[in-house]
Amino acid sequence: LMSFSTSCWAAGGAGAADPQLQRFIEVETQKQRFQQLVHQMTELCWEKCMDKPGPKLDSRAETCFVNCVERFIDTSQFILNRLEQTQKSKSAFSESLSD
Repeated sequence: LMSFSTSCWAAGGAGAADPQLQRFIEVETQKQRFQQLVHQMTELCWEKCMDKPGPKLDSRAETCFVNCVERFIDTSQFILNRLEQTQKSKSAFSESLSD
């Protein structure tokens, strides 16, 4: 379904696409990005915090996971904010050139 929707989107162009279809694609894309972030975070924190897997987490590993996840979220948020600022600066600059 996703490849069909995506090809309809590409064939129809942004203006011609059904708004409901556009929204569906946006939501599915956001879900996919979120899943990728969770996967990256899990892989990174697992490598960093798990020395030897056992039947349960020790307190050091648990603390490490909590800190790792919090830093990953902080870093991701920082990057998103920075990208937004950069994008706003670029559009403000291009608007000032067209005036």
